[in-house]
Amino acid sequence: MEDLQTILSSHHSKTGNPNSNNPMHDGTHATTSEIPDLFFDDVLVDFKLTRVEVLLLMYLYRLTWCKPNLHVKYGIAPFVSHEEITLQLDISFEILHQTVRRLEGYGFIETIRSGQYFVRKYYTEEYDRKYGQTYDNFL
Repeated sequence: MEDLQTILSSHHSKTGNPNSNNPMHDGTHATTSEIPDLFFDDVLVDFKLTRVEVLLLMYLYRLTWCKPNLHVKYGIAPFVSHEEITLQLDISFEILHQTVRRLEGYGFIETIRSGQYFVRKYYTEEYDRKYGQTYDNFL
């Protein structure tokens, strides 16, 4: 008599993909980005950011610090078009420009040139000093 595991492993779904119900075998895997706990513990509490400010800050942070980036030692986000950002975040150009100005006001980012941003590793100059973050004499 066959054991239950053998019977189940030989059973195929009607869709033709034997692993269609198993997310570990369908070729997609969730990605992750490392965000300092400081963001959740202090920045969100102290700065009371809007939803769009959080979206844009995390978008730029991930480009700069979490994805492959030749300019990571300078904290510079790779050149991105404003149109690409507005499409990915589903916001207007006007909202994008207002949000960039507010994030600059907080000191989280600085515009280097249109579409290219300096993004602090620890969000503010004070936290960068506290955690010993330097930018290879960029600042």
